[in-house]
Amino acid sequence: MGEKIVAGGFDLSDRQRYRRKLQQCLAGLGRLLTEKRFDRPRNLMGLEIELNLAGSDGLPRMMNAEVLDRIASRDFQTELGMFNLEVNIAPHRLAGRVLDQLAEELRTGLGYAHRKAVEVDAGIVMIGILPTLDGKDLVSANLSDVDRYVLLNDQIVAARGEDFTLDIEGVEHLSCTSSSIAPEAACTSVQLHLQVTPGRFAQVWNAAQAVAAVQIAVGANSPFLFGKELWRESRPPLFQQATDTRPPELQAQGVRPRTWFGERWVSSAYELFEENLRYFPALLPICDDEEPLRVLDDGGVPRLQELVLHNGTVYRWNRPVYGLADGVPHLRVENRVLPAGPTVTDVVANAAFYYGLVRSLAEEPRPLWTRMPFETAAANFETACRHGIEAELEWPRPGRGSGLTRVPAVKLVRDELLPLAAAGLDAWNVEPADRDFYLGVIEGRCRRRVNGASWQVDAFHRALDAGLDRQDALAAVTRRYSVLMHSDEPVHTWPAGPGD
Repeated sequence: MGEKIVAGGFDLSDRQRYRRKLQQCLAGLGRLLTEKRFDRPRNLMGLEIELNLAGSDGLPRMMNAEVLDRIASRDFQTELGMFNLEVNIAPHRLAGRVLDQLAEELRTGLGYAHRKAVEVDAGIVMIGILPTLDGKDLVSANLSDVDRYVLLNDQIVAARGEDFTLDIEGVEHLSCTSSSIAPEAACTSVQLHLQVTPGRFAQVWNAAQAVAAVQIAVGANSPFLFGKELWRESRPPLFQQATDTRPPELQAQGVRPRTWFGERWVSSAYELFEENLRYFPALLPICDDEEPLRVLDDGGVPRLQELVLHNGTVYRWNRPVYGLADGVPHLRVENRVLPAGPTVTDVVANAAFYYGLVRSLAEEPRPLWTRMPFETAAANFETACRHGIEAELEWPRPGRGSGLTRVPAVKLVRDELLPLAAAGLDAWNVEPADRDFYLGVIEGRCRRRVNGASWQVDAFHRALDAGLDRQDALAAVTRRYSVLMHSDEPVHTWPAGPGD
């Protein structure tokens, strides 16, 4: 009697208190929404890119602490694996020459970081999954030496209670197990943030969910894992399986995975935060001293730290985000769909396509999500991940008719979605020169049916045909990719083959 019950490193009283705090935070969020206390958006967007470290041989380098010391910039920070970094770009107003400004900032920052990394033979590679990663690279010993990553790993492992199974059936079949979440570190992405009013949140989130498949079709860049050719965008199945806290019996019962596309369109941001609390137990039950409802009663604005922390352990592909800036609360949609790379130009083109398209779709009088079942959007997402630029998607018929039709993604983008993206960028008051250049990159990929994934696969098979074994071919592709990435010519213009 009186003995503490320990579960996964936190005692039961910690978890019960955290659960109560989460419920208070959710109630606080509801009050903030009802009282209309949120900031009016200033058309702000933000950008984060996760990066890989690889040497001149194309192999991963477990050196992010040393490289970060050399870079010595707050814009760069650790990520989950020792071969990962992340760069954060300060928020920008979506207007004028913002796209070119973003591109220039990224070129400058990544160029500097690459030069510092090369000093220790650990150059920066911006790619969805580094092709040369091997099972021995993705082990708990290679997690970054940061307390929160170690704690997160321990909690997910404890919640699952057994090894993680990685089983991906693609062009080839990968089947293996892992005793840690380290394989998640293979997934490096671009995160696009958009600040929205509470009243517009649902339209933007629904639009982002509807076009996630299209983003993947034109932007896939992760065809290899552990030497196997899998899906054209292998990050989603890998991420889901590498963070899956559900043992097989809970999977069979239909318990939701923490890496989640979702299951319905929404009418408010509150619904998503409430779902996170209802469906997903806490991984990191760390309580803040703040009492959110008391802060509201006193006329202040709560940080809602427990809600923010819990939200960060539910890996939606479009995630709701609550934040404070200068004491004023705001909401953002965080788009986590895209892989990193291939080039700065490609990354900014993907961003231009997304921001323009979401703006147009969110303002349509007959919204896309009223004409497309949510299950179709989810199925499209998987189809695009499997097939990339060659995907065919189910899409509402154009015009006033109803029903869905199957259409090649490249045709859908060129005929219907690029004009919508252009109109959306016009609505953001983005300069026509930026609009035309970066949307022209998306059009070029569709016209040539080339994106990062298709280039990697083609270069790999050319290397095999030239007589290289599998590992040497993947290394040659990685080395050539890195050279072309730093040239910043968009991927659809890259020469074929590994080049060495």
